[in-house]
Amino acid sequence: MKTKSSRNSLAREQNRTAYLFLTPWFIGFFCLTVGPMIASLYFSLTKYNLLNPPKWIGLDNYVKIFTEDETFRNSLFLTFKYVFLSVPLKLAFALIVAMILNKGLRGLGIYRTVYYLPSLLGGSIAIAIVWRQIFAGDGVVNQVLGWFGITGPSWIAHPDYIIHTIVTLTVWQFGSAMVIFLAGLKQVPADMYEASSIDGAGKIRQFFSVTLPLLTPVIFFNLVMGLINSFQAFTPAFVIGDGRGGPLDATMFYTLYLYLKGFSFFDMGYASALAWIMLLVIGLLTAVVFTTQRYWVFYGDDKGGK
Repeated sequence: MKTKSSRNSLAREQNRTAYLFLTPWFIGFFCLTVGPMIASLYFSLTKYNLLNPPKWIGLDNYVKIFTEDETFRNSLFLTFKYVFLSVPLKLAFALIVAMILNKGLRGLGIYRTVYYLPSLLGGSIAIAIVWRQIFAGDGVVNQVLGWFGITGPSWIAHPDYIIHTIVTLTVWQFGSAMVIFLAGLKQVPADMYEASSIDGAGKIRQFFSVTLPLLTPVIFFNLVMGLINSFQAFTPAFVIGDGRGGPLDATMFYTLYLYLKGFSFFDMGYASALAWIMLLVIGLLTAVVFTTQRYWVFYGDDKGGK
């Protein structure tokens, strides 16, 4: 029988082994995440052009952003517009496809792979270039419209259309959300549908009374991840646009404006301040979603996530 001291010694030995295996993660976390964050916070309080040592200016960058920078306000508004258009559409489309695949189709694995593939290529420059060619003035979309006698606009050259082109690309990359929805649908008990059917509920009523409430934890997860990822969208705006926010700042997403300030105008202090504001915006919006989830997310027998 092991004594208390031997058990404590064994526990310490196990802890040392665990920390040893966690060491690479700790090194990466502090050197690649915490360290750069602290540095960027310091740079946000300085005037720093990458060529000369940073000069301390306090909160001047933040004051200028909120009082003088019209481009900041426009880019933030455009990003919010993109997020609130793309995230609901992407989740709705992913849920619809997941429900179709949940019908027990033959070759489900193949369909799941095909639909998930765009998500794997989502951040690639190649996909954005292909999308730019498809929606160009002489691209595939306008060629198809021409078959029906419709003259389509230049989707990527007109400021009123290019944002919708980017949203379409985002919605097309619904695969990851779809796979998570599909996993959630597999967990809905079949007897719930049988009971509701006995009570006279049709397919639509079953969806709103059974499927949707039981999927709210999955919807909540996909919503939070979608919001965070959409606020960080950069490649589509950079490639499908002209790389400078055109036409007429219609693709001047927040991340693109931050990039241009830091690496085109070499105002890294200002760009760092923009980065911290974006972090706060994402954090506040995520906090709002977490606060409201108690009213619409249902976990098993719990009511409203309580």
